[in-house]
Amino acid sequence: MKAPLQIGVTGGIGSGKSVVCAVFKALDIPVYEADERAKWLTEHDPILKADIQRVLGKEAYTPTGRYNRSWVASQVFADPALLASLNAVIHPRVFADTAAWVNEHADKPYVVKEAALMNQRAGDGNTLDKIIVVQAPVALRIARIRKRDPQRTDSEIQNIIDRQLSDEARFQIADYVVENDEAQLLLPQIIRLHEVFLQQASN
Repeated sequence: MKAPLQIGVTGGIGSGKSVVCAVFKALDIPVYEADERAKWLTEHDPILKADIQRVLGKEAYTPTGRYNRSWVASQVFADPALLASLNAVIHPRVFADTAAWVNEHADKPYVVKEAALMNQRAGDGNTLDKIIVVQAPVALRIARIRKRDPQRTDSEIQNIIDRQLSDEARFQIADYVVENDEAQLLLPQIIRLHEVFLQQASN
């Protein structure tokens, strides 16, 4: 059986990646949420837990076995080498988990992988066939984040945006751009892409 096409969906915080992915799900296309899945694996994959403790020490987990996210963030925030070591143990486990998930959905024409961090073009050191970038103006993104996360200040939100890839860098890796700016209808853009991917998968 031919492997399904793998489509990446990315975009900055507040751009509306999850809304776009929810539409793909409604079209019966499986969606792999890489960031959520990575969080799940840090708490449930015994090999990964052991590796993380080897890199960061026992404090990486609470006494009840939960991943100590805020403590880990405080350790790696100002230490790029430590962050690289942490990513070096997390990424291969997520990669293996993704590959197993794709195999489970081998009967589908294509699958979608949602991730905040994508910085390579499709096929450039990854298994993606195409990448969709979800785009929205920064002011609208800030308003959306403030609405769903009222305890965050504007400067905190701006900090997160500044730490993420710039729009220009995202456009460099985009095969398709979905405009989620509330000026253009979102659904027709996604349906059009759905039809394109079905066509590509049948070739």
